[in-house]
Amino acid sequence: MHRRRILQGAAATAAAALIPTSTHAAAASTTDYSLATWTPASTSNYTTSTRPSAYPVDYVIIHVTQETFADTIGIFQNSAKQVSAHYVVRSADGYIAQCVREKNIAWHAGNWDYNTRSIGIEHEGWVDQPEYFTNAMYEQSALLTASICDRYGIPKDRAHILGHAQVPGSTHTDPGSEWDWVRYIRLVNLYSAG
Repeated sequence: MHRRRILQGAAATAAAALIPTSTHAAAASTTDYSLATWTPASTSNYTTSTRPSAYPVDYVIIHVTQETFADTIGIFQNSAKQVSAHYVVRSADGYIAQCVREKNIAWHAGNWDYNTRSIGIEHEGWVDQPEYFTNAMYEQSALLTASICDRYGIPKDRAHILGHAQVPGSTHTDPGSEWDWVRYIRLVNLYSAG
């Protein structure tokens, strides 16, 4: 009986650690974007920096995870994986986790020059399953991208908001042909403060 209580307590503690905090007040103190929740990547999976003073931030790079939201977070928190992105957007409701501070260099583009000069946003889903690209995901991601563009003076166009597949030397195809770029860029410009 005692062993069962210990195991139940350990399971509850582990589960609590996986549940992101839902208060914006807590998120605002640790995130660059007020609607995101801090869900840190392993420090082994990004490079500490002082952007934009160390490197200008010129691009937003759009990714699709090819994983579930939870598995993506787990990958970013695994120190052996050597990969991260600044943000992950959940399909069902557009919930946003920030995994790397914007001043730091996430390892998402597969190209060091682009990593140093971009913010990476992962989107839960698969490139060949457009049902993952929900209204909530597009809207919340576009709000995030508009905020990033406004804060860094990035033009809100396809020359500066890139798909991972557009990064020189990329072997990835995301976000894929099912991603609605016309809609996305329209939303980014609609939500822009400028």
